[in-house]
Amino acid sequence: MNAIRKQYSLSEYPTIIKEFLKWLVLSVVIGTLVGVASAALLASLNWSTNYREANKVIIWLLPVGGLFVGLLYHYYGQSVAKGNNQLLEELNTPKDIIPFKMAPFIFIGTVVSHLFGASVGREGTAVQIGGAIADQFSGWLKMNKSNRRIIILMGISSGFAGLFGTPLAGAVFALEVLLIGKIKYNAILPCLLVAVVANFASREVAHYLHVPHTNYVINLVPKLSISTFFWCVLAGIIFGIVSTFFSKGVHFFSQFSKLIKYPPLRPVVGGTAIAVLVYFIGTKYIGLGIPTILDSFVTSMHSYDFAIKLILTTFCIAFGFKGGEVTPLFFIGATLGSALAFFFPLPIGLLAGMGFVAVFSGATNTPIACTLMGIELFGMDSGVYIAIACVTAYVFSGHTGIYTSQIVGTSKTDKYTTEEGNTLGKIDRK
Repeated sequence: MNAIRKQYSLSEYPTIIKEFLKWLVLSVVIGTLVGVASAALLASLNWSTNYREANKVIIWLLPVGGLFVGLLYHYYGQSVAKGNNQLLEELNTPKDIIPFKMAPFIFIGTVVSHLFGASVGREGTAVQIGGAIADQFSGWLKMNKSNRRIIILMGISSGFAGLFGTPLAGAVFALEVLLIGKIKYNAILPCLLVAVVANFASREVAHYLHVPHTNYVINLVPKLSISTFFWCVLAGIIFGIVSTFFSKGVHFFSQFSKLIKYPPLRPVVGGTAIAVLVYFIGTKYIGLGIPTILDSFVTSMHSYDFAIKLILTTFCIAFGFKGGEVTPLFFIGATLGSALAFFFPLPIGLLAGMGFVAVFSGATNTPIACTLMGIELFGMDSGVYIAIACVTAYVFSGHTGIYTSQIVGTSKTDKYTTEEGNTLGKIDRK
């Protein structure tokens, strides 16, 4: 298709201003609502984690919690059971307004999963809450398909930004996650505005609730040299390969969970297995694992820490527990990077930070968002290292990912590129 060139005139400014004001108002409203919800989620998960760690015997009730979540979704939540993939499907082929109940259902399911000790995250919860809240405005305002796509992207970006305190990463994540290799530039302004508002609202409410966002610090960043460059690339390759194990792990365990024909029993069986395992190995690998992630930046982790977390999280997700994959991916990447410090001549904190975002990059196919996230969390000094690791991991993760409804907009290699120059198809998780 030939490029279309158009000369803009002053007569277009009324339309531009009208569009700007529309998205600004919606950004303030949606960003505030989602930001408050994100802060409430942070507070709830903080409470559930503290209660569980103070009363570890409650982990034996994980099968009961799993049954509750299973019954809730089986009988009342099948219309929202696809989670993040449902948001992506509605973005690709808009059909129905996302039911608002997705927000309270995933909120409850996530808190229950964490309370009783499942190894799951929280990003999926925030993104689904954001998408469900934002999409209600599509129906109320009778928006067309194009504007509705932007509204859903605003929900995703606000949920991500509000939860992690990273507005730039949140905005770009929403734009980048839909089509691998392509970005929807027509949604840049709304996604950025709503991410900034959601981040501000979340931080203010979280501060009031005494649950501030976690601060991560890379103490030492060496000067980039030819040697450190190649070590950084090698680390990125390892992070990318490990991210594929996560994606394939969910598929692997899902094959076993589907042998249980009655879905509500799947988290019961899975919860029983996790409770027994935790009895022998302790609680280090369940829940969000924030203390271990923080330790990874200053202390060398065991070489098997990342593998245990990977197995437990993919198992829990496959057997029906709710939450998300991203914070466990942070755990996997940070502990893996920390362990690599024994072999790589790079500072432990830098390797942990690189792994923190690079494994996430490979699993979600969002290298730009993850690079920005690393810069927002760790500072600009480590930006080049973060970028190299994230992009390399993205390439070496292949055409796999945690979101099965993600579409390949531009192939990562020539082998999968058509004569027209791109490939369209659902991402492979197998």
